[in-house]
Amino acid sequence: MGDSEKPPVSPKGHCHDTRSLSSKEEDVNPRAFGQGRDRSQSEDADNESDHEPQEEAGGDNEAPDLETLSRVSSGPPYSVFSSSVKWWIVFMNCISAFISPITANIYFPAIPALSQDLGVSVAKINLTLTTYMIFQGLAPTFFGDFADIAGRRPAFIIACTIYLGANIGLALQRDYAALLVLRMLQSGGSSGTIALVYGVVADIAPSSERGKFMGIVGAGLTIGPALGPIIGGLLSQYLGWPSIFWFLCILAVVWMIPYVLAVPETGRKVVGNGSIPPQGWNMTLLDYIRFRRQARNRPSTLVRRKLRFPNPFNTLAVIGNKDMAMVLFYNACLYIGFMTITATLATQFANIYHYNDIQLGLCYLPIGGATTVSSISMGYILDWNYRRIAKKLGVRIDRKRGNDLRGFPIEKARLQLAYPLVIIGTLVYIGFGWALYYETHVAVPLVLSFFIGLCVTGPFQIMNVLIVDLYPEAPATATAANNLTRCLSGAVATAVIQYIIDAWGRGWAYTFIAFLFGAFSPALLAIQKYGPKWREERMDRMKRATEKKEAEAKEKENAAMEQSSGVLAGTQPTPN
Repeated sequence: MGDSEKPPVSPKGHCHDTRSLSSKEEDVNPRAFGQGRDRSQSEDADNESDHEPQEEAGGDNEAPDLETLSRVSSGPPYSVFSSSVKWWIVFMNCISAFISPITANIYFPAIPALSQDLGVSVAKINLTLTTYMIFQGLAPTFFGDFADIAGRRPAFIIACTIYLGANIGLALQRDYAALLVLRMLQSGGSSGTIALVYGVVADIAPSSERGKFMGIVGAGLTIGPALGPIIGGLLSQYLGWPSIFWFLCILAVVWMIPYVLAVPETGRKVVGNGSIPPQGWNMTLLDYIRFRRQARNRPSTLVRRKLRFPNPFNTLAVIGNKDMAMVLFYNACLYIGFMTITATLATQFANIYHYNDIQLGLCYLPIGGATTVSSISMGYILDWNYRRIAKKLGVRIDRKRGNDLRGFPIEKARLQLAYPLVIIGTLVYIGFGWALYYETHVAVPLVLSFFIGLCVTGPFQIMNVLIVDLYPEAPATATAANNLTRCLSGAVATAVIQYIIDAWGRGWAYTFIAFLFGAFSPALLAIQKYGPKWREERMDRMKRATEKKEAEAKEKENAAMEQSSGVLAGTQPTPN
């Protein structure tokens, strides 16, 4: 909303601006209802504002954008959730993010046993991996768009229910066709949450604090590929392969119960900055207890949003923007590097060092630990660099209400940290390939895999944060676009990498993969230089499209009113 627009003024104690359902990040933050969330939550938010001047709730006639690059703090807080509630939400999202990658990788050690028990070839079992990755890319395109419309909680609950049902079926099935179909269904449920976890962080954290939260959530995504093979190997060897799917059932139930009961809705198109009481399936049990007497006070001007069928083409529309396309392309290159290592590490170590399944699972610990450390630490470093650049530009960071990213070089604030990591990661990746080629002591490739986890997944995490920064109006949809590009590219890479290794040898094969994300790294410079301009052009196009849509809706409304007035006039009796 432009600064010239003014919301209706209400007396103190009543609700304020209710036009908080706009799609843009700076437009979707409503005035706190007088009967809104806990007052303590608002007080916690105020305490984080560095003792900024406080405003009377009812005396403010103007509602500036919540992310305004201003030296004077004004307007409602970016989020009314208290710090403890935010950390609780982030923790549950981290566990949710962990479920999808561990589901994909816990399956690897059971492939020989499944092949033998079901009486099919290993090649047919490997086909379930390919179909899993395809659905891993497609499912978030539906769930991301649905979550941006209906809220995060319904999307999470539906995805987890599908996932739970698929795991029960997989544990009970003894037929290859059932395995193939249920693995696709399992992928759709688990992968649907990937688009949601980053969207939730964008809901509750402004850009200045987004890095640390996304780093913690990202740790769940990156540690899954490391722990999955270890857990899967132990379960498959001692309890049989069905125990893998029963374990995943237990994991889903343990996560789902507290989520359904106590994790609040954060979707900004549903609850704004958290001050609008949620309705229907967006409510937790605690929400119901808290708002059961306040629901009748919900403003009449706040129209219930109509749900529509999720449109996956909204995800493709994200890829169609120049700035987003370049970011997503390079992020896919980084993901190819990460997936190639995790997909081939076990087979290469088995051929060279003749390890058993449990030993091979343990070989994933260095890269898994490094990715976790990199994800968490990079989040805090991103926040530090954001503050450093803001201070250099003379921009006062509003921790309470956030800063408008228009005119702020967010691309520079994020990407500056990626350049040294990409250079080091490329060199270490090449070294890893040649260490395997010369069959050195196992400590050498393990140490190099640790630095690959630091230096390849570090830039990957940076790009994930930047994607949400660039597309705040629909962060779940943007994350779905990211997931689509990286999963499809990862599926192609894992399908052909063994053929490349067989044809070129280990050294040149890994050198080629390193060349991909090393040679295309100048794309980062292009994003930093031209990204702000592309971002402004995209925002202007979206603004014009929104204004056109609103004008058309108003014209239809006026035409309908004129038509109804004419009908009423025609039905009145004519005087004699």
